[in-house]
Amino acid sequence: MNTLNTTKTAATSTTLISAVFVALLGATLVFIAGHAQSATLHDAAHDTRHAVGFPCH
Repeated sequence: MNTLNTTKTAATSTTLISAVFVALLGATLVFIAGHAQSATLHDAAHDTRHAVGFPCH
């Protein structure tokens, strides 16, 4: 019984850590692309923001 609970807790912890990591990575990428000063990166981010409805003006 203890082995089952330990395995379930470990799986839940791993899932939570993975979800938090992916959320932070995604937020970082959006932040960097949204504030890029390079013309090419900025233009690409600008077009993407319009495509997904992210406010940029």
